[in-house]
Amino acid sequence: MLNIAILGCGRIGQVHARAIRFMNTAQLVAVADAFEAPAAALATAHGADVRSIEAIMASDDVDAVVIGTPTDTHYDLIHAAAAAGKAIFCEKPVDMSADRIRDCIKAVEAANVPFLTAFNRRFDPNFANLQARLATGEIGDAEIVTILSRDPTPPPLSYIGVSGGIFRDMMVHDLDMARFLLGEEPVSIYAVGSALVDPEIGKAGDVDTAAVTLTTASGKICQISCSRRATYGYDQRIEVHGSGGMLRAANQLENTVEVANGSGFSAAPAQNFFLERYEAAYAREMHHFVEAVQNGTAPSPSIDDGLRAQLLADAAQQSMDSGLPVKV
Repeated sequence: MLNIAILGCGRIGQVHARAIRFMNTAQLVAVADAFEAPAAALATAHGADVRSIEAIMASDDVDAVVIGTPTDTHYDLIHAAAAAGKAIFCEKPVDMSADRIRDCIKAVEAANVPFLTAFNRRFDPNFANLQARLATGEIGDAEIVTILSRDPTPPPLSYIGVSGGIFRDMMVHDLDMARFLLGEEPVSIYAVGSALVDPEIGKAGDVDTAAVTLTTASGKICQISCSRRATYGYDQRIEVHGSGGMLRAANQLENTVEVANGSGFSAAPAQNFFLERYEAAYAREMHHFVEAVQNGTAPSPSIDDGLRAQLLADAAQQSMDSGLPVKV
């Protein structure tokens, strides 16, 4: 039985607590949060203790920590957990700074502790199925990967200022997915962006509508389209075109009922929130982490994957700012 502590009791901490609750190979033993009320509520709901972060790091009955706190706290928590010999499950991004991520890599490697960067979309059943079939050569060699990622509504303006920008905050998931599907590292990136959803986002120094083109050394291409607005729900689609065919994963709808009448065919809207859209992915992600720690295998995505996605996000921002392609 793997004993886990959750650091950060907001909505993502609650998601991970629910995933742990339904596992027979792990249990939640402690939680910590900067605010008393959410920590107490989560602990009560799952039969765990409320402890300070310092106490969790010093606890012999804690084998692993889930870091779901704000990004600017990750660096210190990773170093503390590594020094304490805890396995680490860390929400993306590892840090907003590539150099600070490199420091975290050194700490994790020196301590020889398992580390998973929580890019949950790799664990989505449909996306994982697509990637597995692509890897077997079902459609030959991948040539063009297309990733569509659109949120129903933008986050609050107060968040925009601390998010790191659309490439580091939102598109970083898709940049990791591009690496996951391409099977090669991108060597160049070209990005464009505009503030079309809310002019205030532009005034805050960010964009809400963006697209990038990634190219690998062998010439494979990936196109990513992101928007902070989708009137029809949470839009998450992938298409891979290869030398022998195409693989495509469609949106998850609120239901599968379709109506046909004289006006045509109509279906339900896409699921409207990322927590419900990726509920299965979050559960599979936690199962993978626990299984890897117990079996002594390396969790994936690794902390190095976290760094590589961050470097792509940095390059995308540089490309948009300069108007030029950037070598990666």
